[in-house]
Formats: sequence, structure tokens, C-alpha cells
Amino acid sequence: QLPAGLYKKVLVILHDSILPYMNEPTLMIDFLTLAYGIGGAISLLALNGLFVLIHQHNLEYPDFYKKLYSLLDPSVYHVKYRARFFHLLDLFLSSSHLPAYLVAAFIKRLSRLALTAPPEALLMVIPFICNLFRRHPSCKVLVHRPNGPEDISEDPYIMEEEEPSKSRALESSLWEIRTLQSHYHPEVAKAAAVLNQSLSEMEDDISGLLELSAYELFDKEVKKKATDVPLEFEQVRGLFGKKNDVFAEHFSLD
Repeated sequence: QLPAGLYKKVLVILHDSILPYMNEPTLMIDFLTLAYGIGGAISLLALNGLFVLIHQHNLEYPDFYKKLYSLLDPSVYHVKYRARFFHLLDLFLSSSHLPAYLVAAFIKRLSRLALTAPPEALLMVIPFICNLFRRHPSCKVLVHRPNGPEDISEDPYIMEEEEPSKSRALESSLWEIRTLQSHYHPEVAKAAAVLNQSLSEMEDDISGLLELSAYELFDKEVKKKATDVPLEFEQVRGLFGKKNDVFAEHFSLD
């Protein structure tokens, strides 16, 4: 049993500083699968090592996608390992042979959790979801239904269901993304509105968005060139804009 802090430090460097130098990397299978089953940040960090074993050493992990699906909780948009996790999630969902119900479940869960996500995470996850639609056109029924909202009177998606195949995601719709089209941040609303049109065939490059921080987002907004927008037809006088109050006598905007 390792202390939690040491556990995380080992998992952070395992895939590039330990596994490549081992004669038998498969000896780490039990360690990584146990770590993957713990949950939370430790499971997210174990993904890197598991990815190496799955792709380079033919590890077969039963219920891998079920466990990956269960890792999607509200904290996934806030943890400091967010970039690493979404990079790997993108790789694991890159195969065009994945069943539509599985991809739809991931799209729906990411969209539901996006309702409480910060703007910097939303600017990453919305293009991420668009890329999933490009890879799996059969999931577009979530956005375009023949009869529109008349097809479903209430959302049939079961958020609490741990098994993606039983979540009924393909029967649902992405009302969450429609909600984000009214987001207070204009860039988020603009990104969400992309799903109103037909998507281009070329995937969006999300590598530059994975590590986008709130500070960078704020700094970008501050540096934008603002045009003068007339807000009042009457010239402001005094500190609070009233003509005959005490502040107008002692404060000037000149």
C-alpha cells in the first residue's frame, strides 16, 4: 500500500520513465488495473500506463470502456490532470469500430456534465464532441431527429446508469448543447452554435485547447480590441450619472 501522494507521483511518470526500461512491462498489469479501479484522480493517472500496455503489449481489459465511462463525473472538468485525461479519452474513442450506443453514451454524459463546467473546459469539450460526431455519423440522431422535439417528450437518458449500453443515450437528444448556446460567455455560445449547421469533414484540432486555463481565457478577452458602443443618449454627469446629486458637485469625469 502506497501513500496517496506517492501513488500519484508514480503513476504520473510510469508510462514514460518506468515502463520503457522494464524487460517485462506486463508485470505492471496488476498494479495498473488495481489503480484504475480505485477511482478519482488515481484512475485518471493510471490511464497512461494502461494505454501503453493495451497498445504495445496486447493487454485485454474486460469492461474497460464501462470503467472509463464511470470516470466521467463533475470533477473531470476541474482536475489538474484534465488535459492528460481528455487526450487519452480522445485516443480511446478514435476507433470507428466502436458501437454507436457506446459513443452516444459518452457524448451524452460529457454534454450533461458540461452544464456545470467552467468556460475554459467548455471551449475544449464542445469541439471534442463535434469530433466524435464526425467519426461516428450514426450518433447524429442526437442532434437531428426527423420530427424534432416531438420525437421525445422527456429525456430518456439515464445519468445514473453505470452500463453505457443501458443508458438509453441513443434515444435522447443534445438539449444540453442547445442550452449552452445561451451561455454567458460569448465564445462558448458561439462554439455550441456550430452544431446548428452541418459539420465539416475535417476534425477540429483540440490539442491547443486541452490546457486552456481561466487566466488565458481572461487575458484573451482583455486584449480584444473593443469598439465604442453608445450606451446612453444623454451625457453622464457626476460619479453616478445623476445631474443634481451631491456627487455631481464634488466629482467630475473629465
